[in-house]
Amino acid sequence: MHSAFSTAPAREAVPITLVAEAAWETTGATLDDHARRFAEANGFAAKAGQYLALPAANGEVSHVLFGLGDAAGRSRDPFLAGKLPGLLPAGTFRFANATDDMHLATLAFALGSYRFGRYRKADAPKARLVPPDGVDVADISRMADAAALARDLINTPANDMGPEELAAAAQNLAQRFGASFNCITGDDLKQGNFPLIHAVGMASPRAPRLIDMSWGDPAHPKVTLVGKGVCFDTGGVDLKPATGMLIMKKDMGGAANVLALALMIMDAKLKVRLRVLIPAVENAVAGNAFRPLDIFPSRKGLSVEIGNTDAEGRLVLADALTLACEDKPDLLIDLGTLTGAARVALGPDIPPFYTSDERLARDLASWAEAENDPLWRMPLWPAYDAWLDSKVADINNAPSGGFAGSITCALFLQRFVEATTSWLHVDIYGWTPAAKPARPEGGECQAARAIYRLLDERYG
Repeated sequence: MHSAFSTAPAREAVPITLVAEAAWETTGATLDDHARRFAEANGFAAKAGQYLALPAANGEVSHVLFGLGDAAGRSRDPFLAGKLPGLLPAGTFRFANATDDMHLATLAFALGSYRFGRYRKADAPKARLVPPDGVDVADISRMADAAALARDLINTPANDMGPEELAAAAQNLAQRFGASFNCITGDDLKQGNFPLIHAVGMASPRAPRLIDMSWGDPAHPKVTLVGKGVCFDTGGVDLKPATGMLIMKKDMGGAANVLALALMIMDAKLKVRLRVLIPAVENAVAGNAFRPLDIFPSRKGLSVEIGNTDAEGRLVLADALTLACEDKPDLLIDLGTLTGAARVALGPDIPPFYTSDERLARDLASWAEAENDPLWRMPLWPAYDAWLDSKVADINNAPSGGFAGSITCALFLQRFVEATTSWLHVDIYGWTPAAKPARPEGGECQAARAIYRLLDERYG
């Protein structure tokens, strides 16, 4: 059970009444005279996120009122209850009434309890919630633990989260669940026919790696996860400006979220043969860095012309996706923090996803909505594939023109995926720019919960 939850009897917990604006008059009328007058004196009107602790005669908190605002409004946040851990005093609490989705309210409470405290004291909230009846606490705990893993990995700065440290985190997870683990490092990548991973990572004194983890019964359907593990991205020779480089510790967010997803899959013991592939590199600047217009072979055999060294994530994913397809997975999923174009189109909260599998697209969209883990389908537009053509190689990694950057990235990756493979690509941001309920500023778990629920539905 997640540390945000308590096993205390519900009768011993302080009640929290969740109140929509429209219901406040009715709810207020049910309070005793002292509580009602106290709420009125403090201006409680059930506005979204409004909090009020009602005192008992001895001065302790006897009841908590928490506003939901306009519950039917278009701006309603299903994770609003995620504010509560930061508002409540130490103690044990329970939801006194049901909302539209107690699953999301309970999950939000757990997600909102997260604090990153590796480098300075960050006291975790001391309020604990007795989970409501009918809520799958184990599943919610699993999701919250996975989110904490992703957040911790992304929030850790690059000096402490390079390719070696990322590999160690993956190995620790593998050991926890009895998964096999292998890692190809440095020049062995070139010898093992991973030329693009090697090319991107060779300028850094921190050797690139290909992390390879397997778990589960080989007789079960094969599900392979591939995560972009660029532990810091300077842009390479096509150097990013300072503002663009500022949060590039998050450029391994795809790897972090793939590991979070793997944690959920293994902890839930889904009936899959899981494989996790993470190309872990640092895109650095040095005399031996790869350059614009360089041409490299790929594991698939396609020659790749470098249009821009800052489009490095798709290069390392290309070799990893090729390896994944050699194992003929039933489902192949990759996650990466790949394009600014995705953020321009959809902002930081809504990652686009790409797939040619219509059933997969429908199921994922449904679970994204159900889990408040938003995703939006974008097209693998065939007419744009020609933009990737090179005059001197089989393909260019970053076509000029600036149009449809997220789509052309997906089309680039598609070149390295077998046509018969059910494939899902998600272009995540992996970061919350400004704190929201249940989503503190910093590294974020995106797409993993929705994908997990889809896999749970299929293979649980």
